Amino acid sequence: LIMSYTRKNKAQGFTLIELLIGLAISLILMGVAVSIFNVQRKSYTLQEQVTEMQQNVRAAMDMMVREIRMTGYDPTDLGFVGIGTNTTTLLQILADLDGNGTTTDTNEDITYRYYNANDATYPRQIKRNTGGGFQPLAEDIDECNFLYYDSNGIATTTASSIRQLRITVTGRTTKADPNLGYSYGTLTSLVTPENQNN
Repeated sequence: LIMSYTRKNKAQGFTLIELLIGLAISLILMGVAVSIFNVQRKSYTLQEQVTEMQQNVRAAMDMMVREIRMTGYDPTDLGFVGIGTNTTTLLQILADLDGNGTTTDTNEDITYRYYNANDATYPRQIKRNTGGGFQPLAEDIDECNFLYYDSNGIATTTASSIRQLRITVTGRTTKADPNLGYSYGTLTSLVTPENQNN
């Protein structure tokens, strides 16, 4: 008896239709993954800009508050008024930090100035002058103003009567989001210069 064996090849490949369907599903999944990645990237970029804007505003506010607190420091009793020129966008502060009887040394006569969006030269900037000309303190600032109050909390612009200052700084992100526009952040601080004449 002779037996013959026939082998059937059960390994089959994919048909062309199955390959096309698999390819289509892969492309759809790839498109979804790319879309999610783009959304995440935009969100990260926006959050990074918001963080940068907040740090910018906070750093400017911290420096101004620290220096304004020293306004009127007068260890030799010169009797000068610690606040000089004062408007809602310009503030000059004086202090005899080294105790030599003058306020002409570096960082003893400081002026802060806000340049609004309409300023052609320095739009949306706070600049600081310590005697060598105005230098940038903060950029992308949408608003910065100084308000002045006497000892009773009444608004005043008389330098010798000023006992408190309210500083408001509003920053904005460097770039606008195409869908949301600019993001803004505001800090406000009420400062009492401890050395200002009472």
